[in-house]
Amino acid sequence: MTPLTKVLTMRIAATGPITVAEYMAECLLHPQHGYYVTRDPLGASGDFTTAPEISQMFGECLGICLAQTWLDQGAPARIVLAELGPGRGTLMADVLRAMRAVTGLTEAAEVHLVEASPVLRARQAETLAGAGPIWHDRIETLPEAPLFLLANEFFDALPVRQFVRYGGGWRERQVGLKDGALALGLSAPAPLALLAHRLADTGDGDIVEHCPALPAITGEIGRRVAMHGGAALIVDYGGWRSRGDTLQAVRAHRYDDVLAHPGEADLTAHVDFEALALAAMPAVTTALVAQGVLLERLGIGQRAQKLAARLTGLPLTEHLAAHRRLTHPQEMGRVFQSLAIHPGRGPAPPGYT
Repeated sequence: MTPLTKVLTMRIAATGPITVAEYMAECLLHPQHGYYVTRDPLGASGDFTTAPEISQMFGECLGICLAQTWLDQGAPARIVLAELGPGRGTLMADVLRAMRAVTGLTEAAEVHLVEASPVLRARQAETLAGAGPIWHDRIETLPEAPLFLLANEFFDALPVRQFVRYGGGWRERQVGLKDGALALGLSAPAPLALLAHRLADTGDGDIVEHCPALPAITGEIGRRVAMHGGAALIVDYGGWRSRGDTLQAVRAHRYDDVLAHPGEADLTAHVDFEALALAAMPAVTTALVAQGVLLERLGIGQRAQKLAARLTGLPLTEHLAAHRRLTHPQEMGRVFQSLAIHPGRGPAPPGYT
């Protein structure tokens, strides 16, 4: 039993079952026992590895995309270069390195990081020591200026509510107690205006997930991009319109029972890109593009060849494996999808059309 298991068990025993979203929020961000509050979860010694940690090419390609977008929008003299959930700062470091090839861009860019974890903020400070990053708890405190934003595997960590179709209404999945242990259960059935539009494409027993925090965060991104210019590049796993139970736990690079180790396993759910696109208005969103397709359009093949020419032996083997992992349809290339938010004035960011 983890320390957070005891806390949750006492809370539920006292006040009753909690929603899946409340459970996720406690597991990830509890002030003493939350997963992101207590550890660096990345890399071989952590629980999972993200694309920027696999190869520098991922960030370099996205940096090229943002650099061309900056030029297409008239090279504004001051921009907010922001990242949501920046991990160790690796992605931002790789993006900045690629941007240095464009005269005036890094001088125009102020680096801002939206990060809740004090452990990861410390790592980001080390990685980006020369970039002078400014940290934020919430996106709303970013400066009002053209916004060039990155969100890689950020939205999948936002808590979701889960609803099970029951006739003309819904039953919400909850975390309660059974024989003194955490267990999943269902609320009483009831109509739900929030999901009235999903009655037409679901049947009894179907699960629909809703991310309560997504509309406000994405709406703020869309407002800023529409008003000031810029672009947001969002990369995550998910699809167009939520359906099914996608909640999962990962611990030590293996899938885990979502109730087994609260606070000691990463919890995520697939991103509903349709909800994201709707929330981004009045800004414009592109169609979904598979990560592998996007990276190939942005030149990862040529970059991989250039880097490979300097390598031999095991480093070369690892480099080729990293390229395959990022782009191949049977690895991350198809599971991860990307969508860009832009003002609609001028072209979409390169790679998305």
